[in-house]
This record gives sequence, structure tokens and C-alpha cells, in this order.
Amino acid sequence: MIVAEVYTQGKGGKIVGFDINGHANTAPRGFDIYCAGVSSLSQSAFLCIKDHLKRDFDGSAAGGHLKMTLKTPPDDLTEAVFQTMLIGIKEIANLDPKIVKVKIIPQG
Repeated sequence: MIVAEVYTQGKGGKIVGFDINGHANTAPRGFDIYCAGVSSLSQSAFLCIKDHLKRDFDGSAAGGHLKMTLKTPPDDLTEAVFQTMLIGIKEIANLDPKIVKVKIIPQG
């Protein structure tokens, strides 16, 4: 199972980061459309915030685990990137909730 935890903060509930872990195991490695979809969305968000928006964050990527947490408060641009990722992952989860699970976790 792929678990996507999305962390929100503040009164408006803006996204401050995410932690995506696991594998769908619905096809051989490299052919799993669930893993490919979630990976593409989350890696694109990670790279956009890192390389395009150049925001400061803590993060890691290794073997089926991708994590990112902003070090600075979220803004409208980071929110747009994170929301785009979240909308896409939710749509994948709607296809089969036993394979992909999304958790929204308020922080402080």
C-alpha cells in the first residue's frame, strides 16, 4: 500500500509538507501504474519547490519513500504546487482505496 501523509498548518490549513511511503505491488517493478502516478506527482512537487520556487525545506528520497517539509511558512505558490499534487493523488486513491491511502494531518 502507498500511504500519502499531507501535513497542514495554521488557520487556513495550508500544506507545509508531505511524506509518501510504500509500494502498490499491483504489477512488476517499473510497470505499476499506481506507483508511477503517485511518484510522478510527488516528485514533480518536490522538484518544483526545490528547483523552481527555491524554497528551503527538509527532505529525503530513497526507495519508495519521499518526504518534504518546508522550513519557511507556506505561501500561495507552494500551496498551488502542493494542492495540485494532492488533487492528483486523491484521484488515484479513488480508483482503489486499498492500494493508495491519503491522510491529511494538521500540525500544531
